[in-house]
Amino acid sequence: MGRAFEYRRAAKEKRWGQMSRIFPKLAKAITVAAKDGGPDPETNAKLRTAIQNAKAANMPKDNITAAIKRAEGKDADQLVETVFEGKGPHGVLVVVECATDNNNRTVANVKSYFNKAGGSLVPKGSLEFLFTRKSVFELELSEEIDTEELEFELIDAGLEEIEVVEDRLYIYGGFSDFGTLSTAIDEKGLKVESATLKRIPNAPTSFSEEQLVDIEKMLDKMEDDEDVQMVFTNIE
Repeated sequence: MGRAFEYRRAAKEKRWGQMSRIFPKLAKAITVAAKDGGPDPETNAKLRTAIQNAKAANMPKDNITAAIKRAEGKDADQLVETVFEGKGPHGVLVVVECATDNNNRTVANVKSYFNKAGGSLVPKGSLEFLFTRKSVFELELSEEIDTEELEFELIDAGLEEIEVVEDRLYIYGGFSDFGTLSTAIDEKGLKVESATLKRIPNAPTSFSEEQLVDIEKMLDKMEDDEDVQMVFTNIE
């Protein structure tokens, strides 16, 4: 599979590291997960993963607890997940996943990011077939991990591929196997640093450095939006 979908990873991580709204985004993910599957991370893999991701970003425990409790309040009833698709500068394809309590605001904001960059939204579902949804778990590779043995042990849980890149271990599985694979990894006592449902482009496209500058300006603005949870592109 490779990691073509991890476009310019260092640049993206730098953006996320500088984002002042990272905790609210993580809190929303926790609230949505608790709302959908219940407040117990032991029985809710999505919530367990959201909490893991929050801890990896050094989110305070009190913030995590408050986000879980928020799922039981009236405000959580207004919080919904939605997806936007569009074409950005130089024809880049973009899928934007959001969690919002005001859909009109989110639609207007996301539309403006595309329009100001010379792009536009496209009808929902237009890009769906151009991406494959995968469960992706990132771990730190240690000497104690036998990747061949781990691959064998996780096959029944939905594992599709294990990949080692420098000191990182990436575990890939099917979209519908996120819960079972997450549980299986936890049972192995392995510490997951991040776990997400990614949209991986079926045909990654190359762009020049100059084109990437324009594209990343748009992505910066999108990822700074508090309602935006994840942004995926077809950048190689």
